[in-house]
Order: sequence, then structure tokens, then C-alpha cells
Amino acid sequence: MRSKTSSSKTSDAKLINLFLDMLAAEQGAGFNTLDAYRADLADFSEFLSSTGNGFASAETQTLRDYLADLDGRGFKSSSAARRLSAIRHLFRFLLNERIRSDDPAAILSGPKRGRSLPKVLSISDVDRLLTRAKALTEAPKASPLQRLRAMRLYCLLEVLYASGLRVSELVALPLSASRRDLRMIVVRGKGDKERLVPLNEASRQAMADYLAARKAFNEANKKTAGGSKWLFPSFGESGHLTRQHFARELKELAAAAGLAPRLVSPHVLRHAFASHLLHNGADLRIVQTLLGHTDISTTQIYTHVVAERLKSLVRDLHPLAEK
Repeated sequence: MRSKTSSSKTSDAKLINLFLDMLAAEQGAGFNTLDAYRADLADFSEFLSSTGNGFASAETQTLRDYLADLDGRGFKSSSAARRLSAIRHLFRFLLNERIRSDDPAAILSGPKRGRSLPKVLSISDVDRLLTRAKALTEAPKASPLQRLRAMRLYCLLEVLYASGLRVSELVALPLSASRRDLRMIVVRGKGDKERLVPLNEASRQAMADYLAARKAFNEANKKTAGGSKWLFPSFGESGHLTRQHFARELKELAAAAGLAPRLVSPHVLRHAFASHLLHNGADLRIVQTLLGHTDISTTQIYTHVVAERLKSLVRDLHPLAEK
């Protein structure tokens, strides 16, 4: 006969899978979102198991005990709030599916957290990155392979700053995006939703130069292109460059350009794209469309970045500002 705890854990695992299936089917949740929910709820299930409970029997006080446990483990308020959000979504699902007749998370108050402003590079910082990346493509002592990788990195940077793509969208661009006659590319984003994103001349030229270098390298080394459908192919399981690999190369480039690597990431460049557009007068709705945000409130965070920048300029440059 199985123990109550073992049975509860098995039941919880099934409920997690049902919940994630719903998120994927009805809300179009992506792999990263589903993985985050799975990890958060698995940790919650482990805690419940230690108290002899499961999702079907947990009460509000047990949930409060779990939040206290997170605090005792040194979780930041933002991380604890994310766990609570996952739990609330789960219990609403269980209530809607009539697996439970109540929602023990409904009256919980989570840890307060301020919405932090995204890190943003200045236009001159981005220019330093691009200038350094371009210089690496022209390094006289670089091997053919080093030059090809430098041209790939420069292409990634130009396209990212020109489009504001998510890094997952960038590395998974199809080869068809490199056509010189294309002014707009179709990007498949979160929830498998498609949107049109414009490309500028610099990004299209960087693509052309990178592909020419890739073709020359393959011919010189008697390699075939392999019929890859990706703009940035790789031998990995996905078939294209990984987000992690690009992030590592970008941090190395930042260090070489004299910028703090901890302040530079693909997502920070996406922030820079949006903030610089707004700073130069772009309409918020247009920026929302370009970024692929479903809710404009997500895009509005960039207006705060611009506002903070303007306030700092007044504080530092106004002749009557307090010193």
C-alpha cells in the first residue's frame, strides 16, 4: 500500500502536467515559461509533501508556511512573488476544473516588490559595441574561422539593435530573412504569434557580408552548407546558435569594448532599441508592436526609463539645479 505522501506527489505531478498543457494550449505559453512554471510548482509540491499535503488538500495557512519557508531560504521578494503567481494560477485552474471546490490562494497577499527599471545602454555604448565588433571582422591576424565568427557576432548585433528582437527570436531567424530585397521580416514570437519587423540597411548589409564569408569559408574548407534553414546554424540539437552562446560572446565583446560585461546582454540591447526609439519620439504603440508585447503596460516601462534619463539631465545640467 502506497503512503499518503507518495500518492500525493504522484497526483501533484499529474496536476502540474494538466496545468502546463492548459497554459500551452489556451495561452500559447512558450517552452521557457512552461519550464519556469514546472520548476516553481515542483518545489511547492515538495514542500507540501513534507507536510503530508498535496495540491488537492493544501489550505491557506499551508501556503503561508511555504512563503515563510521561501523567506527562510533567502529568496528575494521578486522570486517569492513569482512563485506565488504560479501558485495562484494553479489553484484558479484547479477551481475551474472542479478538482477543488475552493481557492486557498485567493486571499494571500504576496511580498511587495517594486517594478525595477530595465538596464539600458546609451547610444554611445551601443556604438562602442558595434565599432569593436566591426573591428574584429577586419583584424589582420585573425584566422578564417575567427573572422567568420566575428562577422556572425557583428551581424547578430546589427540585427538585434535594428529590430529589438527577443534573443530566442534572433538566433532562430530563418535563412530567408537574409534576402536583400526584404525590408520587413516575419518573426514568430511568444505564443507562436507572428509579427512584421523592419530591417535597416546596416543590418541587411551585415547579413549579406556574413553569408558571403560563410560561403567562402565552406568552399575553402570543402564543406557543404548542409542545407540548413537557419541564418545562424549550429551543430547543436536545435540546429541554430543558442541563446547562451550568443550571450557569452556578447559579454566578451563588452569587456573588449571597455564596458562592464554584467551590464550587457542580448535583453539589454532589446531594451536599448526600445528606449532609444522612444527617446527620439517614436509612438508607444509602434514600439509595442515592434517588440511583440501583448499588453502596452509592458511597453510603458520604457517611458519611465526615458523620464528618469530626462530628470537626470535636468538635475545635472540645469544652471539652477542643486549641486
